[in-house]
Amino acid sequence: MSATRRVGSEFRAAWHSFLRRRTAVVFTFLFPVLIVLIFGVLVETQPTGGGIFAQPPAYYVPGYLAVVVLFTPLSRVGSSVARYREGNRFEKLATTPLSRAEWLLAHTLVNVVLVGLAALVLLVLTATLTGASVAVSPALALLPALVALATALFCGVGAVLGRVADSQDGVIAASNTLALPLLFLSETFVTPTLLPSWFRPLALASPVTYFARGVRVAVGLPATEGGALPGAGLAVSLGVLVGLTAVALAAGAVAIPRTD
Repeated sequence: MSATRRVGSEFRAAWHSFLRRRTAVVFTFLFPVLIVLIFGVLVETQPTGGGIFAQPPAYYVPGYLAVVVLFTPLSRVGSSVARYREGNRFEKLATTPLSRAEWLLAHTLVNVVLVGLAALVLLVLTATLTGASVAVSPALALLPALVALATALFCGVGAVLGRVADSQDGVIAASNTLALPLLFLSETFVTPTLLPSWFRPLALASPVTYFARGVRVAVGLPATEGGALPGAGLAVSLGVLVGLTAVALAAGAVAIPRTD
């Protein structure tokens, strides 16, 4: 059996396993929708006022997308690794031709599809409910690539968390502890000018910052408040995400145990 067939078989098994867990299906799509309803509809933005939500509605599109890009792969892949460890399933996996890298690739592809569907729902809801305008341009075609890269990156991180945490509950706690600061402190909902000057350089260490900058350029906004060149901002964001994704997936593949 070829590597493609092995990955395809594991992909189908993981996909059907997800669909059988109806609660997981519902909350995968419900949670980001609630974020849009709370921040985009109830709180609303105030472009002529001050405060956190003082930017145009489209500015917050990366924040809404980051919700699914962060939480879904971190919790799902991390929980899967922890669940496999608790059930001694990696020992059985070691007796099959499927390698650890192939197992992680299959589960990453499942999450890319899920996050892609959720991101599409979010974009439609954001445009409909908040009035955010998305410019149709060649850069918009790269939005799926940004979503896929960021999702794959956090699948790799999730695999590491699944190896380090001692249980599925521990994975959820660790993923939330990591995701919440990244969600709000990476040029998503909070603009850099509202953060302390000493913290702003630290935001550049967050992969979500580059995801947010790339998404803004893709939907027709400047990468940053300073109005960086759109092409340069998108190229840099994609380059950084490609590099970090490769490192994260490699680390995740190494972290997956051969036996339990």
